Amino acid sequence: MTDDFIALLQALDSHQYRYGLLDNYFQGVSPLSFLSREAKVALQNFEQISSNLCRTAVVSLQERLRLSGVTGADAWSLFEYSDLDQLAAQVHRDALLYGVGYVLCWTDASGRPRATVESPKQVAVTRDPVTREIVSAVKRVRTAKTTEAWVYYPDRVEHWTANTPSAGNAGFELVNKIPHALGCVPIVAIGHEDEPSAIDDLLSIQDGVNKLLTDMLIASEYAGRPRRFASGIELTEKPVIDDVTGLPVLDPVSGEAVTEAVNPFPEENRMMVSEDASSRFGALPAADLKTFESGIRVLISAAMMVSGLPAHYVGLLQDSVMSADALRAAEAALVARAEARQRQYGVGWEAVARLLVAIRDGVDPDTVTARVVWSPADTRSEAQSADAAVKLFQAGLLSRSGCLKRLGLTADEIVEELKNSTNEAMAVADARAANMASEIGALSRSKPAA
Repeated sequence: MTDDFIALLQALDSHQYRYGLLDNYFQGVSPLSFLSREAKVALQNFEQISSNLCRTAVVSLQERLRLSGVTGADAWSLFEYSDLDQLAAQVHRDALLYGVGYVLCWTDASGRPRATVESPKQVAVTRDPVTREIVSAVKRVRTAKTTEAWVYYPDRVEHWTANTPSAGNAGFELVNKIPHALGCVPIVAIGHEDEPSAIDDLLSIQDGVNKLLTDMLIASEYAGRPRRFASGIELTEKPVIDDVTGLPVLDPVSGEAVTEAVNPFPEENRMMVSEDASSRFGALPAADLKTFESGIRVLISAAMMVSGLPAHYVGLLQDSVMSADALRAAEAALVARAEARQRQYGVGWEAVARLLVAIRDGVDPDTVTARVVWSPADTRSEAQSADAAVKLFQAGLLSRSGCLKRLGLTADEIVEELKNSTNEAMAVADARAANMASEIGALSRSKPAA
């Protein structure tokens, strides 16, 4: 094993704990925090509850990051062949949750260029300290009997294997070396492995919300409804029943049945009756749970501040129905963050496009020019978008293809729509010419002979 290979495996292992922690918060199974040791013991069998602000923060950005085309190079067809027009969402989710997502550009069994989405849990990279370019990468996969690893360099790919499904940083043997002429590592990072997660600032806030929700549910069980009480009444004795045999438990010394004092009025009884004249009944008022709501609102406000989520995304209901303009204003911070992610992730997607074209055409990736096109990150109604596009077209500021692009159509959809428009225009012109010829013929036939 080479030093580079060992360093890459160590870098891969160093991120596993953090990725697992972030996964737990994203799945809504984060541990209960801000609780005393005694409270944790009392709640160890309590079902997990989570408002899952972390998933909302990731998904709300992910759904606004939509690739719609590639310009400057014929690469969009390669994206579609690799299903990246759909799988790009998985890369964006990884980049938002873990800080980075990876795409491997290689060839498939038929020799065509293909890109595959790789999990950060299986891939790690090293970078040049000066240029920050990726100089090597590793992908490790565990099977039922072996551990397979591929190390990627700018000029070759090495395949290593270990005869155990849980190999760490030792026990690997070199299987094969595959040279290539790309001149760069065929793994592209979308984002950066040192980037913070989109939910880093939400973790402690999520813990606080979960704690208050748990306290509220426990309080609703024990104090959320009026509790009845009775005084001056003797408790009744009830035999203790063995859970296994179903028989009364006997005292080992006296041999008599063991009894316990119980409430003479079971919980399901609607009326309590006592023959003792000194008995007194009453009820304790239910606890007010609004204090928990106030605390949760404070924490959700803090979550909105650090994540850019609008109030209607996190369950803070408004007093009245918001207008479309008010909704767009409320989502302005979220849209700005999504557009910033587009600029950040666009660098990686353009590198993917250059690699795919270079593999297909056998050229240097640096000679390929590509630029990705994103769908708008904001949420506009179709009527507003169409009205603005028509006005810009009528004013001569946009072409027909520019209007279609502004409406969110992909590059292929724009080409197909322009083709259909041309065909329809030609069909209309042919129909008019045929009608005109028919009318001229009819006139000539109706003209009297001289």
